[in-house]
Amino acid sequence: MVLVGMMGAGKTAVGNAVARTLGVPFLDSDDEIERAANMSVAEIFRRDGEPFFRAREAEVLARLLAGPPCILSTGGGAFLAPENRAAISRRGIAVWLKADLELLWQRVRHKSTRPLLRTADPRASLAALYDIRTPIYALAELTVLSHQDYSIEEMAEKVISALKTRPDILET
Repeated sequence: MVLVGMMGAGKTAVGNAVARTLGVPFLDSDDEIERAANMSVAEIFRRDGEPFFRAREAEVLARLLAGPPCILSTGGGAFLAPENRAAISRRGIAVWLKADLELLWQRVRHKSTRPLLRTADPRASLAALYDIRTPIYALAELTVLSHQDYSIEEMAEKVISALKTRPDILET
């Protein structure tokens, strides 16, 4: 299962909780990219640019998807590339953690690790990304709505419930 969605949607935290509950490994594609490059995503963006990062992201995603079953959290832009969506569809299922713009802003506004928000108006940048990305995230096979009052564990339960609607992915 691959978690997709905007930065701040909770992909890493919820993915960890789902993996613990199901007793399967958890992987984060951004962590894997950072480990391979020996630098942070922000440093890669700064040094090599977004196109370079997206190419490495696609390579790492393909490698992780070819590995044993796991819960995989992706960076916010990973699902935008058609080849990444196709790879995810071939090897698993995409689950969109759908959060509204205000919730995302509350979660990311104080983080300095978001290279796409290093702009004069980060909230406007987030809103622009949200508008562009939302229709693409909607292509995910499953959608789980996030709410500010949900705990990580409650979100994990909602993801697992959504997965149970797909017996080809998760046996009940």
